[in-house]
Amino acid sequence: MSGFSTARQKMVDGQVRTNDVTDRRILDAMLTVPREAFVPASRQALAYLDLDLDVGEGASKRYLLKPQLIGKLLQAAEIGEGDNVLVVGCATGYLAALTAKLARHVTATECDSALVAKATDALAASGLTNVTCKAAPCAEGDPSAAPYDVIVLNGATEVTPDGLFGQLKEGGRLVGVSAESRPSRAMIVTRSHGEFGYRPLFDAAAPVLPGLERAAAFVF
Repeated sequence: MSGFSTARQKMVDGQVRTNDVTDRRILDAMLTVPREAFVPASRQALAYLDLDLDVGEGASKRYLLKPQLIGKLLQAAEIGEGDNVLVVGCATGYLAALTAKLARHVTATECDSALVAKATDALAASGLTNVTCKAAPCAEGDPSAAPYDVIVLNGATEVTPDGLFGQLKEGGRLVGVSAESRPSRAMIVTRSHGEFGYRPLFDAAAPVLPGLERAAAFVF
């Protein structure tokens, strides 16, 4: 076993399973997708640590979420093999790669065009052919491939992402971290008869996605 293979096994056994992620498909995806392939070479030694890992280039800070948080969000989303999924703010594409192992097709958006190129290369190198990576603001999603069975936020939002909600199909669900109030929580939002139902899942923290920040309050 290579060092990364061993680290991957330890990540799944020590961080993911121990946080009540029991879905075999998710565990298998996390055991087979090489997280280090989505991390800049200078930071690959950190790939399997229990942290939100900055994979941005230059001034841009963009993250791979903690493995246990990813596992729990994907489990809550209940992605089916025939589902059409949107991953918002995909950074270098790790969450999109995991999702592609679970779904029929994945559209992944990222606001940093340099990272879109890196994600596209990393996804192709992983042999995944059912993912399309596009440059787009996080708040806009990708209406061209909507409606979606599932939308997954690769981060937190401090505002209600109405533009994304509108891209859910009837019975569709959005999972991510809501930082609209404190403490921040992982949430699932389900569309039913044109209405949106919110359900908190568990306390969780994640970096806020660009474009989904709370507007700065005006101060005299």
